Amino acid sequence: MSATRGPSDPNVPPPEPGGAGPAEEQMSEEELRAAYEAEIKKIRIEHVLLEQVVTLINMGMRRTGLVPGTERERDPEQVRIAIEAVRVLLPLVEQAAPPQAGPIRDALSQLQLAYVRIGGAAPSAAPEASAGSAPGGGEGAGGSDSGPGAPEEPGAEPDGPGPAQRSGRLWIPGQ
Repeated sequence: MSATRGPSDPNVPPPEPGGAGPAEEQMSEEELRAAYEAEIKKIRIEHVLLEQVVTLINMGMRRTGLVPGTERERDPEQVRIAIEAVRVLLPLVEQAAPPQAGPIRDALSQLQLAYVRIGGAAPSAAPEASAGSAPGGGEGAGGSDSGPGAPEEPGAEPDGPGPAQRSGRLWIPGQ
């Protein structure tokens, strides 16, 4: 008897790599379909939405080539598409899963900064009137607002970008 034989019962063959175990092999196609349907009934659209947004952020970050081992995968256009897709889905996340919106906004900001770092299109100076139309509307932004009435930084140029825009928080790719 060989040491790589599988279970202690010599009549039971060892499971094949990637194959189903003995219990799954005995399920009929109808039983498998019923089990699949039962799992599908448990899935909520919010979960699928969050999964897709997280996947877009993770793939976008990978395509920056800044993650060790991904240098050859750098593709700024793919990163731009990921950013745009997450921006489009963010209002739905805010509506369907408010507790997850903050961390996703933070991850999107990190992805935007990485995009600029790899040479993606730099943010254009946004007109003052559009500063309030940024995603998230400044809620939960940490209290540093550069809107009207906010103190100016010493030495800041009045026509240049404000502190929030320079930090990347208000930058919107493609605009």
